[in-house]
Parts: sequence; C-alpha cells; structure tokens
Amino acid sequence: MNATDSSMPSSALSQPDLRGHFGPYGGRYVGETLMPALLELETAFFHFRDDPAFQQELAALLKDYAGRPTPLYPAKRLSQMLGGAMIYLKREDLAHTGAHKINNTLGQGLLARYMGKTKLIAETGAGQHGVATATVAALLGMECRIFMGKEDIRRQAPNVQRMELLGAQVISVSSGTGTLKDAMNEAMRYWTEAVADTFYVIGSVAGPHPYPLMVREFQKIIGIEARAQMKAACGALPDLLIACVGGGSNAMGLFYPFLNDPVEMIGIEAGGHGVETGRHAATLSAGSVGVLHGSKSYVLQDPNGQIQEAHSVSAGLDYPGVGPEHAMLKDSGRVRYTSVTDTEAIEAFRTLCRTEGIIPAMESAHALAFAIQDAPRRPGNERIIVNLSGRGDKDLAIFTQFTATASSERKCAS
Repeated sequence: MNATDSSMPSSALSQPDLRGHFGPYGGRYVGETLMPALLELETAFFHFRDDPAFQQELAALLKDYAGRPTPLYPAKRLSQMLGGAMIYLKREDLAHTGAHKINNTLGQGLLARYMGKTKLIAETGAGQHGVATATVAALLGMECRIFMGKEDIRRQAPNVQRMELLGAQVISVSSGTGTLKDAMNEAMRYWTEAVADTFYVIGSVAGPHPYPLMVREFQKIIGIEARAQMKAACGALPDLLIACVGGGSNAMGLFYPFLNDPVEMIGIEAGGHGVETGRHAATLSAGSVGVLHGSKSYVLQDPNGQIQEAHSVSAGLDYPGVGPEHAMLKDSGRVRYTSVTDTEAIEAFRTLCRTEGIIPAMESAHALAFAIQDAPRRPGNERIIVNLSGRGDKDLAIFTQFTATASSERKCAS
C-alpha cells in the first residue's frame, strides 16, 4: 500500500472534491446544453442520498428484489488444483439479472422516479447493464431505450432478446466501430434533447460528474458485504482483491470499502491480442491522459488525441476509457493494474466451469485468469477475493467461436 504518495489525497475515501475531481481526473467536460441536467442530477443525488425514505426503499429492493447479500463462496476445488492461496468468489453473478449492474440501476432508477422522470435511457456493451436498466424500468413502470453498438448486438444477441422482452427499445448504433464507446456517444446526444423527462442511467464509474461518484456509491455494497463476510468466515481481512476493469464499476464497488485497509488490490484490464500488438483495451496499462465522454482520465488515443479503437473478446471490457477514480488510484500506487489476454481469459472461463460448476461472465474470466496465475505463487494461508461480476450464459457463443477459430488456426499451422 502506498497511501502516502503525493498524487493521492490524504484520504481516498473523501474523493471526489466538490467539483467532481479525483485528484487531477474526473470533472465535467460537456457542452453547455448538458450542464443544467447534470446540475439537477447532482443536487438530487446529494439530497436523496441522505433521505431516509429513499435509502429504506433502495435497501428493500436490494434485499428482496436483487437478492442481496450475494454469497462469498470459497472455491475449494479451484484452489486445491492451483495450490497456494485460497480463492473466494464474490458471487455477483447470483444477483437478479445475473450481474452487479442491478445494484446501480436500482439506485439510479429509483432516483429518477424521486426526481419525477418518466423515461430511462442507457448504453450497454455486453448487454448486462442494458438488461438491468430494462428490468428496473419495467419494475418502476417507465419507458426505456437502450443504445447498443451494432457489433455488440451481434455478439450479445441473448441479452438483446432479454431487453426487448422486458419492454425496452434497443437502438442499434452503427457509427464508429459499433461498440460501447459509440453507444455512449449516441446516448449522450439523445439525452441532450430529452432531459426534461428522461434520466440517463450510466452503467460504469465513467462520464461527467456526478456519475463516477454516484455509480461508486451504488456499487460499494459489493465491498461492504465482502469485507463483513470475509471477517465472519476467517476472522480477518482478505490479503488480495482482484476485479476486472473496463469502465471499472465492479472493481470500484469491491475496492472502495477496503481503501484504508492493509489489503492489496489488483485491477485486470483486457489485454486482447497482447498489449504490445495495439489490439487491446488496457487503458490504464497503455493509455494516456485525455478526455472521453465528459471526464478526464486515461484513454486510448493517438498522438493527435483521436480516440483509438479498443479490442477485447469481452464486449463489456471493450472500452477505450476508464473511470477517473481508477486513474487516481493507479497514479498513487494504491491499486495495481495489469492485463490478461483474450486467450488467457478464455482458458480461465473453461477452468472455472470444470472445477466449480460456475460459468463466469467473460469480463470476470479476466480477473479469474490473473488469480489462477497468482494464487500458486502465494502461501496457503493467504486469502484472495475475486469479484465474479456476472454470469456467462451470454458469452457461450463467443466462447464457442473463439475456441473453434483457435482450433482451426492450430490445424493450419501443423
């Protein structure tokens, strides 16, 4: 832990500042047409965050509708196979809709209703945030539009069907690469003209202030639960937390309640074909400081500041930016960030299926891949928590296609 680094404020738990900055990152870099909506949202969030009726209703929904608390599961067969440290899985895949995304969408959806909004919009990559937003819209009786890249619609067809079944209109975005970045661009453009009755549910700790703060606050329940569950199970804190990082919401949700504890934390980015190839989504590992979607952070950009295409086998990690709080934590050294490749994630996906009978989301498989590499190097009395951020039903077609292509390439090479 390097809590005394000068680039990190004295208490990371006190961030962001009043203007939404996490050290030099974050802020609100948007056109003047969006400022009234963001200021209205900021005022409402700070008001209802401390409102007992809002908090009571949200707590009831998280318990009775989302199914919290999610278990902290000791992965004994996987740990025994690897040797070394014991791996625990925080089972966000068991939350309603199959991912941690429901924590945030329940919070933002309820906030929208308290603000008097009648419509929700969202962007989505892997579809889990879109499904969670469509679910909450149905629950609260609100209209819902989900913006999704054309390529992601192809990769995540089951989740598109789920969103439509829940009553949402899925808007195909064909600009750019047809992925998450482009869907977010289109959602922000639409919101500019519809702010009077529409609430934009951003799914990660990204975007302009107050979104990084707000999403973290709705997701920190992951770490609060994990901290209490580990102490109840072992009488001690974990030694290491591991979570995948695209925009970074599941990682921030797990990490935040442990920031002042002597616990090591590692965020795993999507290394794609390998960071050295340029075909990856490892923003913190290989990006530089810039502005994307209204916030300053690390981004993938060329020397002229043009945002570059990201690549990952996981649609949920295929994003060229990252939340500003992660940027601050990287600079301070409080959290270490590294990457694993598509191939390593696919192998981890298969390994968890066969050792524990759990099909992880391809996003979560990136965190698992690093844990599989790291656990054997640690003593047997250490405890690792891996955030299993979602379930992998949606990724079966990706797994099948990837393994078929790899098999074909091996045959051609032999």
